[in-house]
Amino acid sequence: MRIALAADHAGAELKAELLARLAPLGHELIDLGGDGSNHDDDYPDYSRALAEAILDGRADRGILVCGSGVGASIAASKMPGVRAGLCHDTYSAGQGVEHDDMNVLALGARVIGVETAVTAPRHSWRRGSAPPLATSAASARSAPSKRWRPRS
Repeated sequence: MRIALAADHAGAELKAELLARLAPLGHELIDLGGDGSNHDDDYPDYSRALAEAILDGRADRGILVCGSGVGASIAASKMPGVRAGLCHDTYSAGQGVEHDDMNVLALGARVIGVETAVTAPRHSWRRGSAPPLATSAASARSAPSKRWRPRS
């Protein structure tokens, strides 16, 4: 699986740890930046970069890290075809993928511990556990997920 990771200045340290700990699992990890060196690096820029990587097919899933995770999840979800979920436990992460078609995991570096942050994507994105997602921008933007229907 191709997983893109991005972080603002507040999430850079956790993103670096995720890259190091997820690499041995055999996924193709795509680092979209945010190394913590510039305090002007803010979540909207990295949320957009990660969303575009998913929509143009460079990545299958994404992990966004900011201070709380809230801003990153909101910003990414504004892009049609991106379904970001803020999860600080493995249960929510698994449910988000298996039942809600989540394709971006948002994490709050100031909220979650390293071990849970590393376990959440491993738990939710095991090979074969999630339904296939749109792989192109055109198909991702054409309609909401077939699994999700708004309530009447």
